[in-house]
Amino acid sequence: MSKLRVGVLFGGRSGEHEVSLRSARSVIGAFDPERYEIVPIGIDKQGRWLLGEASQLLLAGSSSDAMPAALVAAEPAVGIVPRTESLLDLDVVFPVLHGPLGEDGTVQGLLELAGVPYVGCGVLASAVAMDKAVCKALFAVHALPQVPYLVLLRKAWDADPDEVLAFVESQLAYPVFVKPANLGSSVGISKARNSSQLAAAIREAARYDRKLVVEAGVDAREIEVSVLGNDEPIASVPGEVVPAREYYDYAAKYIDDDSELLIPAPLTAEQQAEVQRLAVQAFRIVDGAGMARVDFLLDRSSGDLYINEINTIPGFTSISMYPKLWEASGLPFNRLVDRLVELAVERQQDRARSETTYAPSVGTPS
Repeated sequence: MSKLRVGVLFGGRSGEHEVSLRSARSVIGAFDPERYEIVPIGIDKQGRWLLGEASQLLLAGSSSDAMPAALVAAEPAVGIVPRTESLLDLDVVFPVLHGPLGEDGTVQGLLELAGVPYVGCGVLASAVAMDKAVCKALFAVHALPQVPYLVLLRKAWDADPDEVLAFVESQLAYPVFVKPANLGSSVGISKARNSSQLAAAIREAARYDRKLVVEAGVDAREIEVSVLGNDEPIASVPGEVVPAREYYDYAAKYIDDDSELLIPAPLTAEQQAEVQRLAVQAFRIVDGAGMARVDFLLDRSSGDLYINEINTIPGFTSISMYPKLWEASGLPFNRLVDRLVELAVERQQDRARSETTYAPSVGTPS
């Protein structure tokens, strides 16, 4: 039996580039070499697509000008082509890109134009989930519980910082969290307890995005659930993050080893069922496919549960919650990547059932 050729796409032009490299190394290592031929495809910080030695160097954290590549659509031979060589066919692409220009529907649209199956959510779900402001508005329509929040524009901050500060303080009580609307991995997120900290937090978040989200801070436990599937998604056991720092920031996620992951999370049976139900509901609301991780806040005092966000390409590092939750649910890392490839092929086959031409019947109406 011939091996399935899987292109693992990593790197990218976002603040989560380094996280993507770590995830890609873990994903590549999980594939069975007897069943798969893995083609590492790197995107450097300048947006160049790289194959061969250049992609391997990027994966290792170095750089090279060798072997630039481009995605082409030339049915039926669709794939990644080195610019001076013959077409390299791929059976499936596994994007391990975090953040803008990778997790936000842009690459997903490119892959759909190329007609190649790919792991994970489609264009719509990727775009909606990436934009926290839009996603929160969509969740609100479906009455999913959320903490109070505001959406700010960088342009408004540049025009009149004092007015923006006054507006936030009139709507939300301290502490608050400020985050870029279109980033993950806690990049650009700050906690503010007063006006000066709020100004600093807005400036920090505005470095990464034109749109910012300000959320009411609650004394909460951080609960996460992994979702897997296409039209019939299932939820893993929930896990709890106990950050070594005040909250689960970038350093706590990827640099320090002091944060604790409780798997399964110490929840009542009713709480576990509710977070699993809400996770699947959120996945369906955005029309998710393949995978997502859904994050919640559980208020320590009231017991109220709030949905925080949904991540359509969650972290896949050795310490990431998404694969760990599935392992605790009976699906080890190597079988998880198998299943994600299967779901990608299944979704592409379902897409192929839709007719792309319309031929109205001709005749005399009865």
